Amino acid sequence: MNKEITSLVLLLGMVGSGVLHAQGAPGDALLVLAKSDDMLAIVDPASLQVVARIPAGNDPHEITVSSDGKTAYVSNYGGGAYNTLTVIDLATRKASSPVDLGALRGPHGLDFVGGKVWFTAEAAKAIGSYDPATGKIDWIMGTGQNRTHMIYVWPDMKRIATTNVSLGTVSILEKTVGGPGRGGPPPGKPNGPGGKAGSPPGPRGPMGAPGGDWNQTVVPVGNGAEGFDVSPDGKEIWVANAGDGTVSIIDVASKKVTQTLAANVGGANRLKFTVDGKLVFISSLRSSDLTIIDSATRKTVKRIAVGSGAAGIEMQPDGTRAFVACSPDGYVAVIDLRSLAVVGKITAGDNPDGLAWVTRR
Repeated sequence: MNKEITSLVLLLGMVGSGVLHAQGAPGDALLVLAKSDDMLAIVDPASLQVVARIPAGNDPHEITVSSDGKTAYVSNYGGGAYNTLTVIDLATRKASSPVDLGALRGPHGLDFVGGKVWFTAEAAKAIGSYDPATGKIDWIMGTGQNRTHMIYVWPDMKRIATTNVSLGTVSILEKTVGGPGRGGPPPGKPNGPGGKAGSPPGPRGPMGAPGGDWNQTVVPVGNGAEGFDVSPDGKEIWVANAGDGTVSIIDVASKKVTQTLAANVGGANRLKFTVDGKLVFISSLRSSDLTIIDSATRKTVKRIAVGSGAAGIEMQPDGTRAFVACSPDGYVAVIDLRSLAVVGKITAGDNPDGLAWVTRR
């Protein structure tokens, strides 16, 4: 009898351990921006309860987290009225002085790559990077496209993609190999700062030498192109077109649309690959359904009713769950990625949108 009880206790312990693992390692957290509250909510992924709320500045829309999981950066958008990034220390759970972007108004899309915060500045038709180490904006590039909204930066920082909502385009920016971008002087100019022949080259900036060249390819996609993601292998860009209800698939190598899917997702807001790249989730602010597409067959495999509409999507790094911000309903839906069913709801504030996952290192 004692042996049977001991075995049962051990079995329950193993099952419990597996459940906890699926819900996130100790110290992990889900971050949720409540736009109408101007707050960031920190959610315990095991209990799905909010453990802290932190002021996130005016009209917070998107969020990204430093590689070490210590700092969160929030874009204060305001449709171009604001020009700051709110900086939040996740250990002390306090906001520090915001980053003033100056004339780069309407920051929205964010990414954290190579120790830098990359952002779009919609009202300025530009993108840029902020270096937390120096406290300075160290790079700016104009797109010339209306409503440059979301951004993805490749890990090597040599390629960047953005969506441009009003023009229905995607900008693919690629750092050139030759010319000033390699660190040498411009053609016909003497080497070195101040034009002094024989002096050493000027200091290299974060993207190579100052004035390093970039090529922009503008790829037409569909009306209202906004939410997008890059496949885990980096070879494709999938773009949700809110006006058309379609999905455009761009081949990164050729920088051309290879296929347009009639996904019937009018009002599409965000698009996200699962960690393994097998499924693509698309949210819509005009539909009660979350659309799921098989990335190999390009077919819709399921539509899940999540509420009155949805925006931000975040995948749990271990591939077990997805989180979907149901903005009109004021909660975040929790999706089990095995059953593709809603298994929980998180009440994190009014009008939730931007989401991020924190893994402390």
